[in-house]
Amino acid sequence: MDWLQLFFLHPVSLYQGAAFPFALLFNYLCTMDSFSTPARYLFLLAGGGALAWAAMGSFAVLVLIPALCAGVLISSLGPRDVHRWAFFFQMSWQTLCHLGLHYTEYYLQERPSMRFCITLSSLMLLTQRVTSLSLDLCEGKVKAEARGIRGRSSVLEHLWKTLPYFSYLLFFPALLGGSLCSFQRFQARVQGSSSLGPRRSVWALTRMGLQILGLECLKVVLRKVMGAGADLTDCRQLQCIRVTWSTAALFKLTYYSCWILDDALLHAAGFGPEFGQSPAGEGYIPDADIWTLETTHRISLFTRKWNQSTAGWLRRLIFQHGRAWPLLQTFAFSAWWHGLHPGQVFGFLCWALMVEADYLIHTFANLSIRSWPMQLLYRTVTWAHTQLIIAYIMLAVEVRSLSSLWLLCNSYNSVFPMVYCVLLFLLAKRKHKLT
Repeated sequence: MDWLQLFFLHPVSLYQGAAFPFALLFNYLCTMDSFSTPARYLFLLAGGGALAWAAMGSFAVLVLIPALCAGVLISSLGPRDVHRWAFFFQMSWQTLCHLGLHYTEYYLQERPSMRFCITLSSLMLLTQRVTSLSLDLCEGKVKAEARGIRGRSSVLEHLWKTLPYFSYLLFFPALLGGSLCSFQRFQARVQGSSSLGPRRSVWALTRMGLQILGLECLKVVLRKVMGAGADLTDCRQLQCIRVTWSTAALFKLTYYSCWILDDALLHAAGFGPEFGQSPAGEGYIPDADIWTLETTHRISLFTRKWNQSTAGWLRRLIFQHGRAWPLLQTFAFSAWWHGLHPGQVFGFLCWALMVEADYLIHTFANLSIRSWPMQLLYRTVTWAHTQLIIAYIMLAVEVRSLSSLWLLCNSYNSVFPMVYCVLLFLLAKRKHKLT
């Protein structure tokens, strides 16, 4: 494996890397007074269109059409109706595209086009921005720029006022990846000046590059340790636990690398943490908190920190509005948003049960365990158990075939979530008796 393959192991990384010079150029131009606010919106929008065409080819229309429709809905409907209609349209469009993937994979038994997979990933991110903006309008956090068209003479004026919406939905630093950026933060960044000095920017980007290089090197080492052909079809009994953990570790390292690269692109364009907070007080939320993810002994904390900008979006969109079983509703919607593959449905529902069990187990343990040696032992055991359960869930979500999911469920790995399910039943029954 050469160094180019080592870095660009994920196909999206190639296009994200190609966008870096344009992100730096945008950040540099923002230091000039002659680079007006409308020109900045147009630069980000044009960059998004160009990047979509380069990465997705003709499939780019599957992203451009819903972005255009969402922009029209957002600029035309009132605050009370905008979120409901934007959510319905965006999720309907995304579901139809995911059904196309299901048709290719399960009915035709063909490998889907990589460009189509990139398109679906970008479409999922577009759904985040559309619903985040529609919620902001519904909750009054963002003031609507325009409402309807009164005459032919106002068409251009209407389009000009909605330019920030279209630019936000398609701005190129977040088109293929990256933390969810709120519209308030996006608008404050575009209307403000560049927040990074050359030395500070170079140091931050160098640090991120070294982190990515270190993670990719760890992946190479882990592959060599695992050996060729190590999967659930070849393992036996306890060996399957090692295979599951190591395979999930490869997935996590890949996610960490991609998240850091995505954050680096946002940073290069000036949308990173150094820009500060939006007027509404919403700061930058990075997706990768590697230290917490790898050291926590609580599944609930892992869930909040895993892809944490998406976790926050799901909490705001579903959990906070759920009247009955909000946790289950949130994970069920997450499975829908990801595409409703069989492994995803099973994995996310299992994840919901594990989080619910985690709350009861740790509440009971905090009341029962007093001595520090027992607390240390408890944290060590629950850390290992958490990592193994997360590995189990991750493989369930990532597998695409029912046969692979069946192998996972029939392996010794199922013991770990089953233990939490039994504890959930016992502690829930005990809690019910006490109340």
